[in-house]
Amino acid sequence: MNHTFLLEIGLEEMPAKIIDPSVEQLKNNVESFLNEANLSFESIKLFSTPRRLALMIEGLAEVQPDDVQMVKGPAKKIAQDAEGNWSKAAIGFTKGQGASTDDIVFKEVKGVEYIFVEKFTKGKKAVEVLPGITACITSMNFPVSMKWHTHSYRFIRPIHWIVAMLDQSVVPFEVFNVHSGSITQGHRFLGKEVQLTHASEYEHILEKQNVIADREKRKSTIVNQITDLCQEKGWKVPLDNKELLNEVTDLVEYPTVFFGSFNEDYLQVPEAALEVSMADHQRYFPVRKQDDTQVFLPYFIAVRNGSEDQIDTVIKGNEKVLAARLADAKFFYQEDQKISIEACVDKLKRVSFHEKLGSLYDKQERVSVIAQILANEFDLSKQEKDALNRASEIFKFDLVTNTVIEFTKLQGKIGAILAKEKGEKELVGDAISEQYLPSSATSELPSTKVGTVLSLADKLDTLIMFFAIGQVPTGSNDPFALRRQAMGIVRMIENSGRHFSLKNLMNQIEEALNINVELKAGVAQNQNLVLQFIKDRIDQQMQLSNESGGLPFDIRQAVLKADQDDIVFTFDAALTLNKNKDTADYKATIEALTRVSNLADKASEEILVNEELFEKDSEKNLYLAVKQTKNIFSHTIDANKRYQALKELSPTIDNFFEENMVMADDEKIKNNRLAMLKSIKHLLITFADLSQLLIK
Repeated sequence: MNHTFLLEIGLEEMPAKIIDPSVEQLKNNVESFLNEANLSFESIKLFSTPRRLALMIEGLAEVQPDDVQMVKGPAKKIAQDAEGNWSKAAIGFTKGQGASTDDIVFKEVKGVEYIFVEKFTKGKKAVEVLPGITACITSMNFPVSMKWHTHSYRFIRPIHWIVAMLDQSVVPFEVFNVHSGSITQGHRFLGKEVQLTHASEYEHILEKQNVIADREKRKSTIVNQITDLCQEKGWKVPLDNKELLNEVTDLVEYPTVFFGSFNEDYLQVPEAALEVSMADHQRYFPVRKQDDTQVFLPYFIAVRNGSEDQIDTVIKGNEKVLAARLADAKFFYQEDQKISIEACVDKLKRVSFHEKLGSLYDKQERVSVIAQILANEFDLSKQEKDALNRASEIFKFDLVTNTVIEFTKLQGKIGAILAKEKGEKELVGDAISEQYLPSSATSELPSTKVGTVLSLADKLDTLIMFFAIGQVPTGSNDPFALRRQAMGIVRMIENSGRHFSLKNLMNQIEEALNINVELKAGVAQNQNLVLQFIKDRIDQQMQLSNESGGLPFDIRQAVLKADQDDIVFTFDAALTLNKNKDTADYKATIEALTRVSNLADKASEEILVNEELFEKDSEKNLYLAVKQTKNIFSHTIDANKRYQALKELSPTIDNFFEENMVMADDEKIKNNRLAMLKSIKHLLITFADLSQLLIK
């Protein structure tokens, strides 16, 4: 017979962003506990609100299965004397296992006979096992926890009640001086204390007490109410803001959607500032017109934790709070409009970027130098170069504006708006706006060439300079988000399709930067570390980039260990190998090329191939084929064309091996053949280290 088990932890209101990961952690703990206890179950359903973390286990087994194990005792020579009598060691062992000497059997383990007895353990009932679930609660970890009263223990918030029920019965235990029971709490203002008679009625009973305990159901309720309101009013609300929707869902137990308005004068404030004021500071949904214009409207939508009772008072209160926020935003922005860009740039000289790396102005100067180097690699037009020059001179200016100091999330965006207002070209403003993209491993990339180059230059400066002063990420410690910066570099270069050597770029940057001797030495000493750090991010991106769930490990290793550092070619080579790995001739091609590579390592020195030492046509044919392949490699950077050239070379290689003994007795002929193979390997290693590939 299967059972239903309910566990609810009732607390004071938790921070919204902690709730979902906390209930997932509780689920993982309970799942591990049940598996270790050998109690089977069918499913676990989660419930969470600001005041509770709960789960319901369906199909829980009534009892653990009985356990039968063969327990190993002492060796036979210790367990019996010469006459076959049982020793004290054997008798003591069997008694300890609840058996007798009659139950002993012999088994050989690694050539030695030991005594064994069968140990039977009767399975415990679920109700006897479940009190051990206390450890699932006490072992929970949180980013921030607290103590309460005089207790020494810590939890995310003080626990006020615990429900633990197996069907209709309470599972008794105690956690942090709180005893488990069958009494839960409804909504703080709209519900009351209620006693459950069965675990399965939990969700239904709470709904009667104005608590929607199912998080997804609560979220759907919010979405449906907002959608209905928008259809009625002809509005559009950005429900794709998952972060805001999730936070609002975790702020309420019984959601009621309402709308309010604000003075149209505040629409003079940039939309980005309005959105941050509403969404980030007040957890409101901004409203736009539901037509092609999608203009910002002087309304907001919010969610109340309660019913529609006295909703007008609630609306007025929220309007008053938002009006104060928007008044601040308007004031800050109007003050910023009075200040020139040059004055802001001058202020950057007095803002520290890092104590060892100077001011934000110093950083901006370095980025400007790096941007000019990158401009040549990205084939910018004169108009784009002019825009890049100007953008790199001013792109950090908004960091000292009132608006960005108040709304830090708007860095770059406010700079772009102010720059365009003050007469800067569109390309300059767009680049300033895109300087922080991408902000994560999957977020959007800059849409303009100028924005891409500026963002790349900024991230390269951050990466190179922090490595130069020894601030290298270790383990999970990455205070300056250098992994994210490097991933952004990789993604932007890959997306650009531009071919260039990363090492050459780094050398140019090192030479061009006007920095002190100590810092310059740090840049030079850590160059290889930076290059490897970026390669590691290439590997990560390759694991994400393929539709089938990431490129295979062997292919990633092969291209990353190639003797080249062109990021775009590295990705192209990996995709080419992956595309061809299941073709009929892939195995033969890689085996032939790998054989060449292995034998080439036997060449003792670099010598030129001497055609006069060829003994057979197969040698000359290979020599000519290699020259043709080299010609293809020198004229194309296309990875697929290079692979096809290597594939076409492989039959000639096979024929060469069939007709010639590479390690000939004649030293000159042997070295000549090895030299030819060495020349092939030089080509191969610029494509991939084929020894890393797994051939099926």
